[in-house]
Amino acid sequence: MILELQKIPETILWTVLGIILLYGSVWVYDRLDPINYREAIRQGNIAAGLVVASVILAMGGIIVCILAT
Repeated sequence: MILELQKIPETILWTVLGIILLYGSVWVYDRLDPINYREAIRQGNIAAGLVVASVILAMGGIIVCILAT
């Protein structure tokens, strides 16, 4: 029980690191791609929303694989 409680700060640290990496990778993708996805989504473009969602899922999968090792 005590060992499990000691892992809580480590888990929180890895979670925060994963969120920062995910946000940073989406930010970099947004800067590198010439299309303004935020504006396209505001105008109701479903395809732009799907592209952003797929980028977030793909980067999340990569980050999980990296942090799990």
